[in-house]
Amino acid sequence: MIIETHLNDATPICIRTVRRDDEERLRAGIARLSAHSRYLRFFSGMREPPQGVIDKLLDVDGHDHIAWGAIRTDLADAPALGVVHAFRDEDRAERAEFSVAVIDEYHGLGLARLLTATLLHDCRREGLDTLAVSILPENAGAIRLTHLLGGNRTGNSGEVAEFDINIPEALESLRCEGETPGLDAIFAAFVKDA
Repeated sequence: MIIETHLNDATPICIRTVRRDDEERLRAGIARLSAHSRYLRFFSGMREPPQGVIDKLLDVDGHDHIAWGAIRTDLADAPALGVVHAFRDEDRAERAEFSVAVIDEYHGLGLARLLTATLLHDCRREGLDTLAVSILPENAGAIRLTHLLGGNRTGNSGEVAEFDINIPEALESLRCEGETPGLDAIFAAFVKDA
């Protein structure tokens, strides 16, 4: 499925599942993240992740690992702007680890919400009911998004805060939120696909 939508500033994008042939796009996107954003996402400031990390991020099967990426559609090189992942928990099949990353210059334009809404719909379709997220305390944007989604803090792992997000509740929160115009296309795409 490819979902055509737009950011809050009307920048046109498409959101589609991540594919193995997205390696170059993924590497370019990670390189475009600021050192601070790479640290907040990977808990490391590495400019280029090891091949094993890249392979894991691209090993998407749509069930145990669900991943969607956003691509800018009005530029010839169609750069990746962000990506969202859910890795199913091996011990609790209804639960997955959640992460989202957005290129710095696109922060504040609703992209994390668009990607997250897409992932939430797909996770629900795949039988998941809870997303677990680990957030560094200085990652104010991720904490705001998690609170918007109704995330409940479950504890700490060292300095990292742990949250659980109920997928149906998070989708309802996004549906009622109303501040991200491009969300309508996400919800409509999954209604059509149901």
